[in-house]
Amino acid sequence: MIYVSPIIVGIAYCLLMSLIKEPHRRRFNAIMVAGAGAAYLSGGGFGPWELPFTALTAYVAYRGLESWTFIGIGWLLHTVWDVAHWLKGHPILHFAHDSSMGCAICDPVIALWCLRGGPSLIALVRRWFGPTRTADHDHVSASSASSAPS
Repeated sequence: MIYVSPIIVGIAYCLLMSLIKEPHRRRFNAIMVAGAGAAYLSGGGFGPWELPFTALTAYVAYRGLESWTFIGIGWLLHTVWDVAHWLKGHPILHFAHDSSMGCAICDPVIALWCLRGGPSLIALVRRWFGPTRTADHDHVSASSASSAPS
């Protein structure tokens, strides 16, 4: 479950973000990736190296205000930083030893969604599970259209 939960969290994040209409969804996600870039600032274990990473993420997030690709790149950068902290630094949540590993699993899920343009997953689910057209319905529609007077 330690590997599955972060994936579920990533999917839930993308679903919740789908409630926000564009272009606000993109801009809000740029702010979120900027915040993630600063997550280790108060004790990540890499001392002054935490600052250049935060500056890099801030730049990528700024570019993300107008580009889903940059937001995805920001989440992938954070994934690398999570792995580094999981292996050599301090966890993102000091009371949860494997929290950086969980974050490193969750972040690529969000990154993939962002690199696909941050589409509304709610609209996608509605298309998959919404009312479907049957062959009979299509046949009736086609026959009534062809029998209409010209």
